[in-house]
Amino acid sequence: MTLNNGARMSQGPTAGAARTPGYAGTLAAACAAVFVAQVANALPVSLNGLFQQDLNTHGSQLTWITAAFMIAVVCFEFTFGVLGDLFGRRRLVVAGTALVVAGSTVAALAPSVQVLWIGAALNGLGAGAMFPGSLTAISAVTRTSRERAQAVALWSGFLSAGAAVSPVIGGIFAKVGSWRGSFWVLVALALASMVLTLILATESKAPEGRSLDIPGQITFAIGLILVLYGAVEGPESGWTTLPVMLAFGIGGCFLAAFVLVELGAESPIFDLKLFRNRAFTVSSVVAVIGMLAFLGACFATSMWLGPVQHQDPIRVAIPFLLLQGPAFLLIPVVSRLLHRIAATWLLTSGFLLIAAGSLLFSRMDVTDTGLGAFVAPSLLIGIGFALTVSSVTAVALNSVPPHLAGMASATTNMLRDLGFVLGPVVVSAVAFSGAGAAFMANLGGAGLNGGQMAAAREIANAGGPIAVNSLPPGAPGSAAHGVALEALGSGFSTAYVVCAIAAVVAAALTAFGMIGIKNTQGREDEESGAPSSAADGRTPAPVTAR
Repeated sequence: MTLNNGARMSQGPTAGAARTPGYAGTLAAACAAVFVAQVANALPVSLNGLFQQDLNTHGSQLTWITAAFMIAVVCFEFTFGVLGDLFGRRRLVVAGTALVVAGSTVAALAPSVQVLWIGAALNGLGAGAMFPGSLTAISAVTRTSRERAQAVALWSGFLSAGAAVSPVIGGIFAKVGSWRGSFWVLVALALASMVLTLILATESKAPEGRSLDIPGQITFAIGLILVLYGAVEGPESGWTTLPVMLAFGIGGCFLAAFVLVELGAESPIFDLKLFRNRAFTVSSVVAVIGMLAFLGACFATSMWLGPVQHQDPIRVAIPFLLLQGPAFLLIPVVSRLLHRIAATWLLTSGFLLIAAGSLLFSRMDVTDTGLGAFVAPSLLIGIGFALTVSSVTAVALNSVPPHLAGMASATTNMLRDLGFVLGPVVVSAVAFSGAGAAFMANLGGAGLNGGQMAAAREIANAGGPIAVNSLPPGAPGSAAHGVALEALGSGFSTAYVVCAIAAVVAAALTAFGMIGIKNTQGREDEESGAPSSAADGRTPAPVTAR
């Protein structure tokens, strides 16, 4: 059996055997580590409005706070998994936790948004080590498939809980002090997790057959970062400006080089041969598009409530309990459903729920600061995510023979996280491009005097409508606040529609792309007399519910 970072796990003794020494301590330390990693991931959600006010940020600068974290996770999580197998999973988790301590300290002391990006990137590197390290540490101390499934379910529960609780932590401590205090709380949590890991966790390695793919790592990281840079900066700098065009061009060349490197690599970080399997290809594309829709809707919600409406951080956090909470609360329900219903239909249903919730979000009035309108769409998206995050891994694993399950699940995990990166990037590009165009089109008819109009136009050219929307009353250009607010509402409503379209596309690809495809893994399991993946602990893969 394999888990999402590709590390293989032996089935161990039969059910009923005594637990491995160190099981309880390792499980406790792993759950604490993944909780901290996910808190670091989701903490900025409720703080974007405060970042915008205190650090005078504009649209793309806020996007980079989230993108810096997820890019670090996506670029390096494969390599971190190999490092854990080579040098020890406990060491990897401790090193990752130390990076979170460093990153959160940098963020807490950040005098500018650029320094905050560095803190977010360090936190992402730390989380990228903690996710695979903690999961494979559990795999090394579990003996049976049932014990392993229970441990992974508990691990994924703490992961989902971190995502749900993190915005509340940020909101509470930002309310009683400043947003910087939230990062000091994260430092304390990370230090406590590090101590637990050092005291309780058992060290384990699996170096056989594992080696680093340095050329693949370098070409992939540089290419992805450059392409995403162009996508984030394009709406504000202009899609035809030289830096943006160079970023796309050079980034595309590095990604093409990555493909060539991986085709000839002895131990590739991304095995492209898997895409000869149509079912795996469909599930991989669906993982990217569907998770783009989910995290895009989440990011749009944080921006709508924070920098656009300037709501209290506690109020910003409330919808995220509904967006992220179901992935934790419904773990036992989804696990049972995966035993009874084909994962492809759970995926299709989940994506349709995400689409419905995103469409409801797109109909909201930006001048209405009540939270009632967020309840139904947030619940729909949260339940949809709970159904899809487990199912997408099950579909990928069931589409390949058992001996390829490790690489298949690792690849699906990375592609899912790539979708998480693309969500905020695409939402920002759509929302800020649309808002900028709407603001300039409507400014002339706003009835402003010459001085106010000139100031508003100049500020919008420099920082976009979001900068005008944040001007204090009486400041030059502040008379255009209403125009900026309506423009931002229009831009983010369009972004929600894009998220809904992406979710519908993912649902259609799942429903129709799998027609005529046999369950390769299930068939081989039956022929060998082994339990199918739906019953051997692979499907409780809410392990990647981030």
